[in-house]
Amino acid sequence: MDSYTPILGLGVAVFTLIFLVLRTRIHVLLAMLIAVVIAGISGGLTMSNIVEVITKGFGSTLGSIGIVIGLGCMMGRILEVSGATERIAYSLIQCLGKRREEWALAITGYIVSIPIFVNSAFVILYPLVKALAKQGKRNLLTLGVALAGGLVVTHHIVPPTPGPLGVAGIFGVSIGSMMLAGMVLAVPCVIGITFYAKWLETKYPEYQFADTEENLQQIHQHYMEEKANKRLPSLFLSLLPIIVPIILILIKAINNMILGMDGFVGKEKYFYFQLLDFLGTPIIALAISVLLAVYTLIPKISKHEVIEHLESGVQTAGIILLVTGAGGALGAVLRESGTGTLLAQQVASLPITPVLIPFIIATLVRLVQGSGTVAMITAASISAPVISQIPGINMLLAAQAAAIGALFFSYFNDSLFWMVNRMMGIKDAKQQMIVWSVPTTIAWGIGLCGILVLNLIM
Repeated sequence: MDSYTPILGLGVAVFTLIFLVLRTRIHVLLAMLIAVVIAGISGGLTMSNIVEVITKGFGSTLGSIGIVIGLGCMMGRILEVSGATERIAYSLIQCLGKRREEWALAITGYIVSIPIFVNSAFVILYPLVKALAKQGKRNLLTLGVALAGGLVVTHHIVPPTPGPLGVAGIFGVSIGSMMLAGMVLAVPCVIGITFYAKWLETKYPEYQFADTEENLQQIHQHYMEEKANKRLPSLFLSLLPIIVPIILILIKAINNMILGMDGFVGKEKYFYFQLLDFLGTPIIALAISVLLAVYTLIPKISKHEVIEHLESGVQTAGIILLVTGAGGALGAVLRESGTGTLLAQQVASLPITPVLIPFIIATLVRLVQGSGTVAMITAASISAPVISQIPGINMLLAAQAAAIGALFFSYFNDSLFWMVNRMMGIKDAKQQMIVWSVPTTIAWGIGLCGILVLNLIM
């Protein structure tokens, strides 16, 4: 029985965490710290050891991804205030042409939500959805869900969004690999949601706009005048701060794979590899991106306003940094106490691939408390020290499994659920779930299939 005490203690800690978040006024950060203490005591650590391990785990986790989260939020804020997000959406709509607006909006969401918080991006772009629905006599639900679907998928699984960044830090996988895998896995998920959005046009024809005398250019111009009468940056400049860090990080990841080949052993000292290794470090790549955004997207704004925008972006990351650090502390306690090793022995005997453990945990936590970020970080904190003890586990896929599991069934306890439904004027609870809970679950299911396929291949 003594050998199972740490595992039972972890179960009590997780139950306590969920109960405190759902049923009390205690913030998730404090709830996680309480859970960490319970897990540490049941794992045999002394009080002083627990504090020491919490500090070490918190610091090591934020040390790897804290600055990157802050820089990513800065860049996202500049993209918001400069009008770059509107430019990307409008250009894609013009490019794809009439009757393909849902695909243009889905692609826009896929791109925009990599650096920008999903809630902010939806608020910024939703007026354009209404304008397109009126001008093209299209179904409002089809366009709105396509946009929200593109936004929510990359928000959940592609860094530098804070959630997947935190998961990457806890699992100890490179951000470049996490980004590349996320971008690949996100594509079929977004496609699945977009096809479902097209079906909503048949399911709810009453949301079809019938007539309008305004054309798209007039509607868009009116919208922009209301927003602040500002000029939009060019498409090239709008995409530049997003694409440059992605390219630099991916080049570094590819170079690392090349240097692992027999013919390239010892060539890491070449100037090319050293330069790209430096520029492709997420901190440097995101710093370059922030500079590009400041000097190309808002060149005429005063120094005071620029600093104000950058600092407001960082403020949104504050609680995410703290929760991510607390997740790292929980993982450190599980490793130090030996609970992770004990659990690994039990998990290895289960009739499922261990990669699915973080997926299952994230799914359950998402269902009971609503926040995708909290769900994936909690799943990563619990599972990373466990499955890292099992030989042959692909930690990148495990990290993505935690992120994808957090997509499951967005409903009443998720702020985005209310934002999407209320902005589209949907009040019936059943209809709300059909419009938004089902699409997120479709993405969850497709993402699970992607994880299982990649696990077989890799």
